[in-house]
Amino acid sequence: MAHDREVLRMIWEGQIGICFQADSDEIVGINPEPFYLMVSRLSYLPLVTDKVRKYFTRYIAAEHQEGAAWFDYNGTPLRLHYPIGVLYDLLHPEEDSTPWCITIHFSKFPEDTLVKLNTKELLESHYLSCLKEADVLKHRGLVISAMQKKDHNQLWLGLINDKFDQFWAVNRRLMEPYSDQESFKNIPVRFYFDDDFTYMQKLITPLSESGQKKNLADLMVELSTPVRKAVGFRTHGIDLHEETNLQWMSEHLSYPDNFLHLFVDYKSA
Repeated sequence: MAHDREVLRMIWEGQIGICFQADSDEIVGINPEPFYLMVSRLSYLPLVTDKVRKYFTRYIAAEHQEGAAWFDYNGTPLRLHYPIGVLYDLLHPEEDSTPWCITIHFSKFPEDTLVKLNTKELLESHYLSCLKEADVLKHRGLVISAMQKKDHNQLWLGLINDKFDQFWAVNRRLMEPYSDQESFKNIPVRFYFDDDFTYMQKLITPLSESGQKKNLADLMVELSTPVRKAVGFRTHGIDLHEETNLQWMSEHLSYPDNFLHLFVDYKSA
């Protein structure tokens, strides 16, 4: 992986411009100007909530100021446990280069729709559970289970504090085939097909039955059905070439949760 370190760095440094607006029903007095932030594609909305809350607090009715924060885009509540880059690619038009405008709310939390991750501790717990699931797929859980608590802490702190070297000093161990293996057992991947926030997971092996390394063209065949054909993939806002190797992708294009989050383009068969 060393020769592709620049790819890891480029993915790490990917950012999105977001325009945060307050819920007009919660405002008291003067309507505030929007709050603009450049945020990491790899981060999560609960990790930027404190900054946004601090800006809007003086404009919000007192009874709402300490409420559990949540966000929506055009009326659609945003999943707090999805990476921001995944939310953006799901909902923001590709051709629109303006900041992504979303609304923050401090009341009426939609508990029937969203998982309430209103503390960093809850988000950290979710993140670690994703890491463990990914490692079970890749290494039967042998790598993550051999790590110490301080290693888990270093991963989390590297992510939330935007420390590339701190994060990758540990994460590289999760991104290497185990022992004498040439590849992962399976590729941790979540497939998205539209903007309804549902994703599909299925066992995807990096090697064919004959032992050949699989690429995205092979994955297109696996995901195609008699009625629709997979014709393209996108992640981190990037359209991927069909010859891209699956093992390489998993090592270099996964989010910090160690999953590939792939958006699949289909056409009728």
